[in-house]
Amino acid sequence: MGRAKPWWADGDDQEPAQADWQIIPPEVEFADELAFLAGFDDGPRPAGWRLTPAAVVTFVLGSDGPLKSGRTRMTISPKYVGERGLVERCVVTLAGSRGLLLVGEPGTAKSMLSELLSVGICGTGALTVQGTAGTTEDQLRYGWNYALLLAEGPSQAALVPSPVMTAMRRGAVARIEEITRCLPEVQDALVSLLSERRISVPELGDETVYANKGFAVIATANLRDRGVSEMSAALKRRFNFEHVDPISDRDAEVALVTRRTEQALADTGAAQSVDAAVVEVIVTVFRDLRSGHTGEGWSVERPSTILSTAEAVAVSSAVALTGAWFPNRGDRLRDIPGQLLGVVHKDDGDDAARLLGYWDVAVKRRADAGGAGNPWRTLWEARGQLEGTAR
Repeated sequence: MGRAKPWWADGDDQEPAQADWQIIPPEVEFADELAFLAGFDDGPRPAGWRLTPAAVVTFVLGSDGPLKSGRTRMTISPKYVGERGLVERCVVTLAGSRGLLLVGEPGTAKSMLSELLSVGICGTGALTVQGTAGTTEDQLRYGWNYALLLAEGPSQAALVPSPVMTAMRRGAVARIEEITRCLPEVQDALVSLLSERRISVPELGDETVYANKGFAVIATANLRDRGVSEMSAALKRRFNFEHVDPISDRDAEVALVTRRTEQALADTGAAQSVDAAVVEVIVTVFRDLRSGHTGEGWSVERPSTILSTAEAVAVSSAVALTGAWFPNRGDRLRDIPGQLLGVVHKDDGDDAARLLGYWDVAVKRRADAGGAGNPWRTLWEARGQLEGTAR
């Protein structure tokens, strides 16, 4: 008699369908838009590019309305919220085959912008190296299949190209995440790649891989996290720096947080709608604490923790999902303090006291100023969740 499968092994062990992927890459999710834009704008484009520079910008930022190509009309969805000038400068840098370095605070969507630019230019954002203290020079250049290497010696079959080498061969975009976390010798290898545009493989004799037209590198770095080592002056000269700032437009941030929260609810199949008042309050709190002052002009102490839009999405989604999964908890506004504390109280123990201070200044004043149905009054009544955490 066969042994019964455990409850967690009821599946057929098949690869999940695309609809079940946790993250759908942009080249798959927006394949129709990419195909449309390729035919919509038939103007000149840099060698190796699938879209014109203008079409890449449209792919990233979206169109104002439906575009027409032949008999087909399509509205391009906005995927990144930011300044148009920033995206255009990024595209111009890459069109000139110069390195692009996106720098900014954590959570400002640098990686998202990097991936979207790559997809728009060459059709994929997967040629990526994740920078860490353990990243090696091989991960930028090439490695070996050691089983084949031992059995046959150095050969093309045994060579394992890095994402950067693959991008050079294809004339595509290579992405390097958290470049400042890489050790100096790894950064030095990148200097050589960006200067010479070729990789020699001495193990294969005179084998050299040359970069085809279209090859470019996009790197990202956090301003708050200086990483393992400072970038050398030589490496900095190979990049154009672009600072990616938090979303300046409040309405745009509210719309983005709302859209991402709706997606989080849809992914769970929960029959629940997004509470606009909850999103408004969360975005307002984040913007107040991020800037150190409120819209009314009141000064508040800024926590040491980065309060990015990505964190606002996480808090909003958590509050919405709590309401969906535990519908008897009551007003979802009361779930905000606990979720905020989980974001703020990470590195500095005093941040909990700063959050409580914000409650006693901004939340209380807004609670006192509003009438019936004032969400800030409900938020003030939930202050007890923060007591005992401050020191």
